[in-house]
Amino acid sequence: MLASLLGSDRIDQLNAEQRPFARDVDGGLPLMDIVKKYKPTILLGVTTVGGLFNEEMIRSMADNCERPIILPLSNPTTKAECTAEQAYEWTDGRCIFAAGSPFDSVELSDGRVFYPSQCNNMYVFPGLGLGATLCGAAKVTDRMLYIAAEALANFTSPEDIEAGKVFPPISSIREASHTIACAVIEEAIREGLAKDGPGDEDLKSWVARKMYFPEYVPLVEKRTVRI
Repeated sequence: MLASLLGSDRIDQLNAEQRPFARDVDGGLPLMDIVKKYKPTILLGVTTVGGLFNEEMIRSMADNCERPIILPLSNPTTKAECTAEQAYEWTDGRCIFAAGSPFDSVELSDGRVFYPSQCNNMYVFPGLGLGATLCGAAKVTDRMLYIAAEALANFTSPEDIEAGKVFPPISSIREASHTIACAVIEEAIREGLAKDGPGDEDLKSWVARKMYFPEYVPLVEKRTVRI
């Protein structure tokens, strides 16, 4: 919810996924009080309310968490719950940050520079779709989604993480997709949902061989004009 916990007094208004989290107490507690009382480690913003994660809230969270995770995913930028600069400054550069909108790099007063990531499903979906298609998976399970996310997280280098990045650079998205596809296929095989596979061929080589490469040849032949 935007500004309060899910209260059991509104159970009829909640969907099936929300109902297990309904509380008998603090159902109408404002967001700032929730942060102070329950000391969350993650702030996930999907409200489209620009500036909702204010300085008091983020500093309070940082006081109770060594590495607070702050994800203002609303877009466009004006709708982001906080900016990258605010998140890094108010946590003294300790936060793990990713946003739904792009933000420029942030340099703190001590000279440290952080490069915020844009959280986008383009990192997972191509590899997930590739893996499920190549192995002919009967369905995509929750476990496959988890495995895909885990493969992406492990693909991000320690150097990128040190620079404040949550995702790998966009220039390596093909390699990331390949890694995710392999992980999804392995999981589909484990779950008995794969109709096809690499056979005796190495899985990584098999997936790489079947990936599409957008290399286009000229459609119009260039000819020398003679007069």
